[in-house]
Amino acid sequence: QVQLVESGGGLVQAGGSLRLSCAVSGRTFSSAAMGWFRQAPGREREFVGSISWSGGGTYYADSVKGRFSISRDNAKITVYLQMNRLKPEDTAVYYCAADKGYSRTAVTVPGRYDYWGQGTQVTVSS
Repeated sequence: QVQLVESGGGLVQAGGSLRLSCAVSGRTFSSAAMGWFRQAPGREREFVGSISWSGGGTYYADSVKGRFSISRDNAKITVYLQMNRLKPEDTAVYYCAADKGYSRTAVTVPGRYDYWGQGTQVTVSS
């Protein structure tokens, strides 16, 4: 089995920064892409960004482009979400997700992913 554990969430003032981590554990792991999603109360789960394990290519939602940055450490099997210039509308529970490998489904679609972390709360105050 594969387990994903997010950390780094918390309370921050608007304009501040946070870095989320997603550590992956498991005997077998062959993920092609890792995604970050967020969900606010009463809202649908929203794509934030993704990264490929092999090449490190990233893709971001327009709402966070230029403010958020995703990176990965292949040796540590950890993915990071650096969030800068945070806004109150960024407030949500943030989840990391991993697929099992190649998928024809777009990285923006939650259904692509097979493993999910427990989520970490990010609250941005104004």
